[in-house]
Amino acid sequence: MIHIIPTPITTLISGYQIPVKMAPTQFPKSKTSDDGIGKEANEIELEIEEEQLSQECKKLILNLPREKGWRTPYLYLYQGFWCQPTEILAISTFQKHFQAKDTDVLIATVPKSGTTWLKALTFATLKRNYYSPASGNHPLLESNPHNLVPFFEYTLYSTKENVPDLSDLSEPRIFGTHVPFASLPNSIVKDTKTKIVYICRNPFDTFVSSWFFTNKIKPASSPELPIEEAFDLYCKGVVGYGPFWDHMLGYWKESIERPNKVLFLKYEDLKEDVNLQLKRVAMFLDCPFTLEEENCGVVESIVKLCSFENMKELEVNKKGTFGRNFENKFLFRKGEIGDWVNYFTPSMVEKLTKVMEEKFCGSGLSFRLHLDSVVSKAETGIK
Repeated sequence: MIHIIPTPITTLISGYQIPVKMAPTQFPKSKTSDDGIGKEANEIELEIEEEQLSQECKKLILNLPREKGWRTPYLYLYQGFWCQPTEILAISTFQKHFQAKDTDVLIATVPKSGTTWLKALTFATLKRNYYSPASGNHPLLESNPHNLVPFFEYTLYSTKENVPDLSDLSEPRIFGTHVPFASLPNSIVKDTKTKIVYICRNPFDTFVSSWFFTNKIKPASSPELPIEEAFDLYCKGVVGYGPFWDHMLGYWKESIERPNKVLFLKYEDLKEDVNLQLKRVAMFLDCPFTLEEENCGVVESIVKLCSFENMKELEVNKKGTFGRNFENKFLFRKGEIGDWVNYFTPSMVEKLTKVMEEKFCGSGLSFRLHLDSVVSKAETGIK
């Protein structure tokens, strides 16, 4: 077992050395002025009633810390992470009822970190003996990856009446989730040999992607969320399934302590050499590519089938929905590394860098920003 010991560090930002110290994540209950109490209470009651939650869930939510939501009135701090009321109900049901199998595979991700891509790559790799990646009728050509690799919290356990029987699904069963490691059921993390493939992305690009996605899927009657407001919430950790640093570190530390249980991937590494990372995934899932498969171009066929460019142009990904009516067409924006430079101000760069230096201090987790022509290649985080 590797023990992670926090140590004080310094980082160089715009030519200045800034000392950084570790600090625990603390989230007090939100406070509202007297004038705003009635309005806030009405918003909470309306939100809960609209979602048709159980009485037990309503009572729970009313006693949770809350902050302004990105696309809903509020996010609630549940089991140490921020989520919406319907997500709380779904996650609670998932935790109570899901029974994992030894052959299960779980794709766990930070939202907007390559989830769709990783689901497609994993499905095509695990099912390649059933569906040739070079065939013209592959399931990924006819179905969105989120339908083939369903989310626990958005699809399988999305309503209080929905407790599906998953026992008859063909093995290996592949599922997806944004739930932090600490909140996964024991049947996944302790009682079975379920494999977890995790991916995250540098927090700069993750923020920009999340902000764009939020404004696309928000209710038409709601105003757009200003980038400045979203950024302040993000740096406080108030974002779906966040704080992002707790989410990443939970899976990161587990991947170090149990490398046969959790494979930790970074979006940037996948973009840099997808063939290499795909081979890592296949090896981890105990279905490595044979020499014959490699010589026959199977790896390249999977990479081509699941590429951003190919999936974005498929008709099935230009229309239709998945989960709680999320539109497939909003899943594909740019898929680039370093797009954040088009939206961040110098003060935003400094602020988020400080947060990352503080939260990742001593963990060994770092992120390359791949700035290329904009500025020289840089790293943030502590090794």
